[in-house]
Amino acid sequence: MILGIGNDLTNITRIEATLARFGERFLDRIFTPVERAKAERRKGVPQVYAATLAKRFAAKEACSKALGTGFRRGIFWRDIGVVNAPSGQPTILLTGGAATRLAAMTPAGHLATVHLTMTDDHPWAEAMVIIEAVPSP
Repeated sequence: MILGIGNDLTNITRIEATLARFGERFLDRIFTPVERAKAERRKGVPQVYAATLAKRFAAKEACSKALGTGFRRGIFWRDIGVVNAPSGQPTILLTGGAATRLAAMTPAGHLATVHLTMTDDHPWAEAMVIIEAVPSP
């Protein structure tokens, strides 16, 4: 069963402007160390660097919508992290308040899975999150 769906569209140019204005303060507040490391590997091409961050920003927004809370009720930006599976597929790792919210919304006897897709086409980055619950084996 579907527990939540979230979608977000982020302007890459806006992320570039925010980086120029706030730099480390913005990065520290929004992104996990894993997300920052992924983006740093792409820093040689500023447009690709900003797009990498914008997609992750959109994924966090989409996930907060799928959780049904937005960024309130104890859910913070860095509680939602985009990580890559060994196959390279992007996925969401929830910690803190986001993990607590997911546990609370998952019916007894079910396991929750968070599905993520992201894309970008300058100047836009988009992400969609679907939270699914399946019966426990």
